[in-house]
Amino acid sequence: MVDILAFPRQLSGFLWPMADDALPSSGPTIRRDVTVVAGLWVLGLMLLLAAEANLGLFLFLNIVAVSAAALHSLASSTLIPGVLNRKRPFLRYMAKCFLLLLLAMVPVGCLALLLTSNKDESSVFAFVNSLFQFLFTAPLSWVLYRRRARGQEAIEGLKQELGQSEATLELLRSQINPHFLFNALNTLYGTALQENGERTAQGIQMLGDMMRFMLHENHQPRILLARELDYLRNYVELQSLRIATSPGISIDTALDEVPLGSSIAPMLLIPFVENAFKHGISLQHKSWIKVSLHVTDNRLYFDVYNSIHPKSEATLPDETSGLGLANVRQRLALLYPGRHELVIRQTLGEYFVHLTLEL
Repeated sequence: MVDILAFPRQLSGFLWPMADDALPSSGPTIRRDVTVVAGLWVLGLMLLLAAEANLGLFLFLNIVAVSAAALHSLASSTLIPGVLNRKRPFLRYMAKCFLLLLLAMVPVGCLALLLTSNKDESSVFAFVNSLFQFLFTAPLSWVLYRRRARGQEAIEGLKQELGQSEATLELLRSQINPHFLFNALNTLYGTALQENGERTAQGIQMLGDMMRFMLHENHQPRILLARELDYLRNYVELQSLRIATSPGISIDTALDEVPLGSSIAPMLLIPFVENAFKHGISLQHKSWIKVSLHVTDNRLYFDVYNSIHPKSEATLPDETSGLGLANVRQRLALLYPGRHELVIRQTLGEYFVHLTLEL
């Protein structure tokens, strides 16, 4: 026995299949489109009334506008999402629109017949309306939906990349901070062994200032460049305490005053200086470090120049060697893309770093 109710259900499944994997439609977007169409419709009615247009043309444009709004809303919410994950989605979508508009010719023709009381005229109205919707409204709805879908995918991709960048920055910061703290504590320990007096107290005070900086300002996206230089000066002075009794070591710094209000990403300069102290100082050989910084036309120029010494075979390899420089390279790429230039050169006895940065 044939189930009479089966055909409507099958037709409904063809026109409006479930599309769980399709891009979700945007209710506010559809409402906005319908509102625009309604506004244009009202404007057209006012112009027709002002021009005292023919009644038949007046009714036809009303039917076309209402049909276009209804088809666009249905296409954006149901018809297009239902075919996106299938083969030849556009052809499937147009086939559904064709069948839907074919079926809609009957109620549209009846409506036109009620309004015009002319059977031939109403049939023409219904046919021309369906033809217009199929050739214009249906393709336009497809183009608008796909354009919005690509825009939404781009936004989601940017959100994901931003989340990954923020996570990477947090990881880099977590690597830099403990690495430096252990070095600073070792410096204080060595100083305390030499003498238990003013130098130790001075070192502890500077370390406290630096730890406050790291706790309160290091996690901000940008800080004043003057604060970054204060931290850099404290670091150099703290390291200088360790080598104060070694006459063969020279430390020269030329850190110019920077413009008020200039800002920079925190902990961006210190890894270069830390690397210079780590690899450029030897208590057995003559060593030197030169650090300079100046700002011109909102462009920062930073140079670190230091001696290097060959390691003896008995020296154990340092697993953290180069960690700070690798981190700062990644941070520069993330935070200042296309706005920095980093040049690093090394010879048998010298190491040179030059950083140019647009603030």
